[in-house]
Amino acid sequence: MQVLSFLPLYLRRAWLSAALVRATALDLAVLAGHLLLYPSGLAPERRPDNAATATPQLPTAGRSHPPVVLLHGFIDNRSVFVLLRRSLARHGWRHLESLNYSPLTCDIRVAAELLGRHVEEICARTGHREVDIVGHSLGGLIARYYVQRLGGDLRVRTLVTLGTPHSGTRSAQLGHAHPIVRQMCPGSEIVEELRRPAPDIRTRFVSFWSDLDTLMVPVETARIDHPDLLAQNVRVTGIGHLAMPVHPAVAAGVRQALTAGQPEVAGQEAFSVA
Repeated sequence: MQVLSFLPLYLRRAWLSAALVRATALDLAVLAGHLLLYPSGLAPERRPDNAATATPQLPTAGRSHPPVVLLHGFIDNRSVFVLLRRSLARHGWRHLESLNYSPLTCDIRVAAELLGRHVEEICARTGHREVDIVGHSLGGLIARYYVQRLGGDLRVRTLVTLGTPHSGTRSAQLGHAHPIVRQMCPGSEIVEELRRPAPDIRTRFVSFWSDLDTLMVPVETARIDHPDLLAQNVRVTGIGHLAMPVHPAVAAGVRQALTAGQPEVAGQEAFSVA
């Protein structure tokens, strides 16, 4: 994207328009595929003793990873993570949990409390003291509220968010009638709570945001900008909102984020999937 600054304005606009068309087409294709998978994700997942036994694993399978909790976005379910889950399993993650919360949930706080109970149950069942969480869109906001406001940093080692409206998105105003959508608007009580001081939070945050995400308005709202949080913002170019949890390049970035150790300072990366 940096090379665009050297192009004439009309060329920059033409490039961005073409990229947006491609990203929109990809999002529509992802949506069509997801609608086919959606019924399979309505029921809670079964939890066999070894969730990865049915998936061929790469040579990295011997590594030990904390359980990964996958949390979907608004009016969605665990089926959105089919490809990401498969990618993690093939690269050695053995404990993968995809959680559903009801589309009738009206409060991020309630959903965050439910997430906290699930995390405690997962830790008790697997014997791990901590988990990692990957949240798409609203799921990332629910997970952040749990970590930042409900003491979840004691249990969550790394929180990865994909296209999450950390500062609120103006597009949520279109669905203002739904209480939980109102909480995703800029200036909502939830957004303001997350702006409050959060000293001594131990969780590491990695936020993936796309410059072609039309549901994040402005797109920078999917970044985490908080002075007390150890946050890394990763800019993705070439895809939109719906493609974030299914694109293989993003999956590779998520694996890297979950494998990396705690950095000494917050940073920013960028990669293109165009």
